[in-house]
Amino acid sequence: MSERIGVYICHCGSNIAGTVDVEEVARWAKDHLPDVVVSRDYKFMCSSPGQELIEQDIRENQLTRVVVAACSPHLHEKTFRGACARADLNPYLFEMASIREHVSWVTKDKIFATWKAKALVDGAVRRVQMHEPLIHIQVNINPNVMVVGGGVAGIQAALEVADSGSHVYLVEREPSIGGHMAQFDKTFPTLDCSACILTPKMFDVGNHPNITLLTYSEVETVEGYVGNFEVKIRKKARKVNEDLCTGCMVCQEKCPKRVVDDVFEVGMGKRKAIYVPFPQAVPNRPVLDTANCLYFQTGKCQVCEKVCPTHAIDYTQQDTMIDVQVGNIILATGYELFNPKRIPQYGYGRLPNVITSLEFERMTNAAGPTNGEVRLADGRKPESVAILHCVGSRDKNYNPYCSSICCMQSLKFAHLAHEKTGAQVYNFYIDIRTPQKDYEEFYNMVLDEGAIFVRGKVGEITDMPRTEAEEGKLIVQVFDTLGGIQRRIPVDLVVLSAGLEPRADSHEVGKKFGISCGTAGWMIERHPKLDPVATMTEGILIAGCAQGPKDIPASVAQGAAAAARVIAKEQQGQMMLEPIRASIEEERCSGCRICNTMCPFNAISYDEAKKVSVINSALCQGCGTCVAACPAGAISGNHYNDLQIMAQIEGILDHATLISR
Repeated sequence: MSERIGVYICHCGSNIAGTVDVEEVARWAKDHLPDVVVSRDYKFMCSSPGQELIEQDIRENQLTRVVVAACSPHLHEKTFRGACARADLNPYLFEMASIREHVSWVTKDKIFATWKAKALVDGAVRRVQMHEPLIHIQVNINPNVMVVGGGVAGIQAALEVADSGSHVYLVEREPSIGGHMAQFDKTFPTLDCSACILTPKMFDVGNHPNITLLTYSEVETVEGYVGNFEVKIRKKARKVNEDLCTGCMVCQEKCPKRVVDDVFEVGMGKRKAIYVPFPQAVPNRPVLDTANCLYFQTGKCQVCEKVCPTHAIDYTQQDTMIDVQVGNIILATGYELFNPKRIPQYGYGRLPNVITSLEFERMTNAAGPTNGEVRLADGRKPESVAILHCVGSRDKNYNPYCSSICCMQSLKFAHLAHEKTGAQVYNFYIDIRTPQKDYEEFYNMVLDEGAIFVRGKVGEITDMPRTEAEEGKLIVQVFDTLGGIQRRIPVDLVVLSAGLEPRADSHEVGKKFGISCGTAGWMIERHPKLDPVATMTEGILIAGCAQGPKDIPASVAQGAAAAARVIAKEQQGQMMLEPIRASIEEERCSGCRICNTMCPFNAISYDEAKKVSVINSALCQGCGTCVAACPAGAISGNHYNDLQIMAQIEGILDHATLISR
């Protein structure tokens, strides 16, 4: 029986119609392509009237197949499948041709572009004739949720989900939640105290009845699929019984061993061998640093055990494994700061008065190692301060992308340096970017305070003077692109506004959770505009700087967005998964297991009894990697089988013959 196919060509405003003669494509499809009974063009096919047009034609013309030639399927395939479903046509009896990305946006010549569009429509019509109706896969959703990362994005996500009534496991690798924000002094553009904003949320997390807080813990393995993840978590030994500990801090006070704090105080202060990272830490329980503890080094001391009033110190405590079952996972694993030592000409680590942005944050913090006073290495107050923007960012040698926060961070530092020292402040910048609410007003405030802005990328920072005025100073050498001159500016203190980088283990973490990272290392979202919190693995969401560089408001917003997505799934109780999956023909499977190791979503396992590989359809994302890799040809992908692909190719290749008729 012949099919009844409807073809719909979208103008996409002028995105497509500006290059492709869409009316001609629609006419040609009706006149030349087999089984096409309806062919139309419309200004915006994805709009409500456009979708209603398709639905009406399906009903009135008894269409059995639909082809839409428009933008990327990645953007609107789901939209048009929905239109088909509402008209009682199986949504998988639909095919989409991308004539925006594949034609109009990459082809200048209108005649050639129109020819290409016809070829793609031809291929889509041939292919849709081979489509088969598919049924969605239904899975139940476990209401428990896991959030990985206890920075501000993870905190916000955890609170949103917990407030909805679901139970949350919040996993943080450090002894306390808070992330980088806990280290900051003030936040831009309002100059609110960072701790005043963050610590109440930290307290809420620690005391929420629906949140199990697992600090000093890391995810070991993740198995299962959306709605039914099984996670194994390693809770590292604090050597302190948290149930007995009251947080009195007598152990920390009496401990005789002091060590440099390379984490929270970034090497600028010291802590004890048994310590709480900072006074507002949640949980407010100490952790024993066995690498520096005198008892673990020498077998002597045990002061902390002797003075503990609740006998909470436990030197024999070991790591424990915790198994949890969750329906969805939110990754908010944060970022790392670019290490300026990678740019040796800036002198960081060699010149004592060259410091990083995070070190300046701790210096200006009232609870920091200098009690909020900005001081040089010799204790003097600086009379001049240079702030270098975009260190490690917007640089093809390191990170070509903008780190999003550097401009505003540097403006904040300029204000704080002026406020605390009265120093003359120089800002060395590439471009000033202040696009968010009240950011431009903050920039103008810093200008009014007398900060000097020099446009140009700093070439070198040296302590080698050429004049008397440069004696005892750091000299910033820069080509001023506005003035068109080379400048040497002597200052007392240099602050390197370091850019943001993905965590060093981001690719490893991504593999563990079955998601991908880009070349830079940021976790890849399903769609950068329409779905920035979802990943290609259903049930795994991302938030905050795990997805890319962003400031605090954006991180909070994305944490809440990820939580909203999770809550919506949980309220449904069940989830319908796309049925485009791979399948294995057991009779042809040799048991070589090549597919097991190649699957990026860990969807394929080996059945020892049958001696064949097995695909978990709930985990499979239909990527086709296994199909291509199978040496026996035992694996096929539904909706992307050989007959369908070959029909599409033949339609495109035969097009030259068809248009000549």
